[in-house]
Amino acid sequence: MSEQLTLYLHEISPFSQKVELALVEANAPPYKVYRVDLRNKSEWFTSKVNPVGQVPVVTYGGPNTEPDNPSPLSAKIAESNVILEFLADLYPDSGLLPKNPILRAKVRFFINAITKHIEGTYFSFLRGNESLDNALNAIEFIQELLEEGSDFAIGDHYTIADACISPHLARLKIVTETDIGNFPVGMGYKLGEELKGPKFAKFKKYAQGMLDRPSLKQIYDEEIVIEYFKSIFTDRVQ
Repeated sequence: MSEQLTLYLHEISPFSQKVELALVEANAPPYKVYRVDLRNKSEWFTSKVNPVGQVPVVTYGGPNTEPDNPSPLSAKIAESNVILEFLADLYPDSGLLPKNPILRAKVRFFINAITKHIEGTYFSFLRGNESLDNALNAIEFIQELLEEGSDFAIGDHYTIADACISPHLARLKIVTETDIGNFPVGMGYKLGEELKGPKFAKFKKYAQGMLDRPSLKQIYDEEIVIEYFKSIFTDRVQ
């Protein structure tokens, strides 16, 4: 019998969705999910699960208690990319991390690049604090890391590199189709037009493959994210 595993998440969070994707792709044994209200967090969440109060968090092992009463004997693992590596180690036959040490290093480098160029530069573009050119340069950097002729970021199998970027690709689709963001009006559409060009053909092919995967369709609700984007990106520049 496998150890208990509980995932604490928020349904809008791309960082939570990274972890959900890894669990689905790993065909993980049954686990529990607890949706945290980040605007009205319960005291037990910060005192017993994550003092920082952020999601995602995984508790692993210990007695099989209810999520709102986690055992002090369970391990508490926070930060999405840390959890991704934990799950890859927990389910070594899943292929979430390649066995080849060079490919493992490439996966980690890809994840680091996502943190810097997508969650850094591209996110700043969404908030209206970065130029379109720099956002395109960030995406181009990621494209250069993609392997020719492969459906996956690294190697010939779905890894935590793919899980790490997929929620952001889903949100990129929203931005380019709806122009929602705190950037100047029309910049989201312009970004989409740039990405349709031959320069970004490899990136677009990869992104569409990730968007079409059943695992993403299982854990991602585009309409909820669109409504959330509308509620937070209100400082439009005309």
